[in-house]
Amino acid sequence: MFEFIPMTAKIDEKSALRAIKKLRKKKLNQGLPFMINSDTLDTTQCYLEYPDGSIKIVEADTRERDFQIVLELSMDDANKLRKKLKLL
Repeated sequence: MFEFIPMTAKIDEKSALRAIKKLRKKKLNQGLPFMINSDTLDTTQCYLEYPDGSIKIVEADTRERDFQIVLELSMDDANKLRKKLKLL
């Protein structure tokens, strides 16, 4: 006998991506940056996407409870990242 599994990993991934896109759109429409974590960055770093379309690599500054900008991506690189992460 086999066990029926109603949700596959592919469905879960699509569901998660839909939720992320919805949250991203909400944050950006509110004029707030959207945080994108990535395994390709140092553990203290993340991407911040801003409503103007810019994306910056930032590092957590625990002393100031803020972020320090490490690098601002070119608009071309920002678009490539969004495409890679399926955020477009």
